Amino acid sequence: MTALLNFNNVELYYDQVYALKGVSLTLNAGETVALIGANGAGKSSILRAITGLAKLHSGAIHFMGERLDGLATADIVKKGISMVPEGRRVFPFMSIKDNLLMGAFTRSDKAGIARTLDSVLERFPRLRERFNQQAGTLSGGEQQMMVIGRALMAKPRMLLLDEPSLGIAPKLVQDIARSIVAISRDEQVSVLLVEQNSRMALSISNRAYALSTGNVVVSGESRALMGDPRIQAAYLGGEL
Repeated sequence: MTALLNFNNVELYYDQVYALKGVSLTLNAGETVALIGANGAGKSSILRAITGLAKLHSGAIHFMGERLDGLATADIVKKGISMVPEGRRVFPFMSIKDNLLMGAFTRSDKAGIARTLDSVLERFPRLRERFNQQAGTLSGGEQQMMVIGRALMAKPRMLLLDEPSLGIAPKLVQDIARSIVAISRDEQVSVLLVEQNSRMALSISNRAYALSTGNVVVSGESRALMGDPRIQAAYLGGEL
């Protein structure tokens, strides 16, 4: 596989407290890679570093062979990286249509935007049914579908997902998980998934990194990690 993202020996801290301590990871083209771990482990800090929302203390980040760290967030988006933030972050008084179109702000190809919009609505038919409804009136699961769709409107090469199952009704978590698998497969988008629901994350990813207090403690093929006693004890409740 070809490396799409190289995150190399990155250190990052907030107010003198280290969030990442020499973390290295890769994401290959066509892969879904999961980042698992408890709150404060450093998972979201990795996404903030990639998107330019947090400045590195040391290390380097390369995407498609080009250096990312030091670039403005808008320029990083233009390179083909979209992020679905934790907590969904919808524009509640805007329609679903306008929320989705906000994701295409870096594009000027009107015909292409229309095709992408139709593709998103085909993938998430509930959004088509509620197209002109205010986003704030949607359920948590429907809002999550919408913000994933909004990220896809940018036609990314890499999709960053920060806790997509957080606050979602259990019956909809499986729908979100299936959507992530389908997006990676159908859109040929590589996915970096931050998720506290470790069982779900490992079940839909190719590889995973387990983090603790800013360090990668275990990494490998997701299927193998499901059977790793360390992962079972720390992240899967001890049994499968």
